[in-house]
Amino acid sequence: MYSNPEWPSLIREAIDKAEETLLQRLPALQKTATRNHEKVLNAFQEERVSSYHLQGTTGYGLGDSGREVLDRVVARILGSQAALVRGQFVSGTHAIAAALFGVLRPGDHVISVSGTPYDTLDEVIGLRGKGQGSLMDFGISYDAIPLDSQGKLQYALLSETITNKTRMLIVQRSCGYAWRNSLTISQLKELVDFTRTNYPQLIIFVDNCYGELVETLEPGDIGADLMAGSLIKNLGGSLAPTGGYVAGRSDLVKLAAQRLTAPGIGEHVGATLEWQRLFYQGLFFSPLTVSESIKGAVFSAAFWRALGFEVHPEPEAPRTDLIQAVKLGSREKMIAFCQGLQKGSPIDSHVLPIPSGMPGYEDEVIMSGGTFIQGATSEFSADGPLREPYIVYQQGGISHMYVKIGNILAALNLWKQGLLS
Repeated sequence: MYSNPEWPSLIREAIDKAEETLLQRLPALQKTATRNHEKVLNAFQEERVSSYHLQGTTGYGLGDSGREVLDRVVARILGSQAALVRGQFVSGTHAIAAALFGVLRPGDHVISVSGTPYDTLDEVIGLRGKGQGSLMDFGISYDAIPLDSQGKLQYALLSETITNKTRMLIVQRSCGYAWRNSLTISQLKELVDFTRTNYPQLIIFVDNCYGELVETLEPGDIGADLMAGSLIKNLGGSLAPTGGYVAGRSDLVKLAAQRLTAPGIGEHVGATLEWQRLFYQGLFFSPLTVSESIKGAVFSAAFWRALGFEVHPEPEAPRTDLIQAVKLGSREKMIAFCQGLQKGSPIDSHVLPIPSGMPGYEDEVIMSGGTFIQGATSEFSADGPLREPYIVYQQGGISHMYVKIGNILAALNLWKQGLLS
């Protein structure tokens, strides 16, 4: 056990409690991981992935069979008709934007059914910034319905908000930068069933970031029309150097592809360069890295709870994404936390994170986690906006042992600064 008799007793005791809690959760976590390993392996085998599929292309990328097979493998894993897996997506936000702009048209109305979405989507929608080409700039109207006090979707309010112009319901699976429950596959299925029964014409779009392979089913398995995510999160398995995906109904995925490239070109181009093998290999590793991340999140939740902090979700709670939130309560504690956690990184462990502005965020943000891939939350990182009540959000972890070490170093940094008692 990673411990030191010279550490304060409250930290050593918190480690012991967290280890015990994680041990109790391991059988259930391993069962989910085993099923997801089987699913990913079966997808590779069903699509007859061969060594020549691992070779990249240049230029236009025409006739790239490896790219086409990877699309089909990911579609199988996500329970979808089709997928668009591309290194040309620069982030999850980019993939989401391509899906929204590809499908929606001027005059359409969209509703976010899980409250205000992640900060970086504010300017995509048009909630912040003017004249940048947002959805609102193109005449697409928007409403948001908050979750209720129990973190559930509000169907009565949804029915009141739907109009004859409503085209799409947007649901964010992960909590993002919010102190709320992430939405489970079971909750998403309730939304799908409700919509199919009452409003079958509506498209259900899922922001699937941080959620892939955490449960044994995906949004496509329960009938969601479209989803998007990032390859430097779950499905990249810590190896994908960049990229994202859109998956869902074939007709909708094709529209997203036309937005990513150009009308008439769509999914038929896109050089894969040296990325191809890393995309395949990272995808193959992803059930393992996701399961390690979940183990790390359970340890983190139990550890910080034992130190007297509020955590969300609780360590015993079912998991549907990688995010673990810790409510620190002050700017000083949040900065100390991130600076301590940075000391547990393999890259830039000597660097001191400080709050700063970032494109797409209204508040100052502090980010920690020296990763091999810049910004990769499939590795281990923690971040959050510097605003009340000063919550830090952890995600990822190639190994839960690295997550454990990082959290202990964060706690020690708080203790050394007199912020932990």
